[in-house]
Amino acid sequence: MKIYTRSGDKGMTSLANGHRVKKCDDRVEAYGTLDELCSHIGLLAAMCPEELRANLYDIQRRIFAINGALALLKEPQGLPTAETIEAMEQLIDSVDTSEGRFCGFVLPGGAMPAAQADVCRTVCRRAERAIWRLGDEALPHETMVYINRLSDFFFLFARYLNKFMGSEEIKL
Repeated sequence: MKIYTRSGDKGMTSLANGHRVKKCDDRVEAYGTLDELCSHIGLLAAMCPEELRANLYDIQRRIFAINGALALLKEPQGLPTAETIEAMEQLIDSVDTSEGRFCGFVLPGGAMPAAQADVCRTVCRRAERAIWRLGDEALPHETMVYINRLSDFFFLFARYLNKFMGSEEIKL
């Protein structure tokens, strides 16, 4: 099977259920942005020491499930649940505690992995906005809460990585 199909040469693409939509469709934009986020997380994981990668891989798997829900127009296995959100909040709290309480904004940058975590944060926020454009019912509420928490995680993870890598934060 060839990777190219020529079926998208006129600006149309197929959702996983076979429904044809324009490539600029809001749903395609939403799952494309999540796909971009997943790639950025992969780059971040490649930059991080081995002991910091497991949570990033778990997040990537969860994003794949969310993308499946957007492309299939149904709920696949692996979407965030209340328990997933609680686990994410515990992870955020552990990173926040290890780095110290939030005490103001910092510029993105410092160590390369921290800068990449900031890219993940901003792409995550763009993905969240794209999904909300689809309407309140596009994804289950828990999924939207999870994505919202995820950008918080990347903000704190960038701070943690700067500390872990011995790099100074750039204060405003």
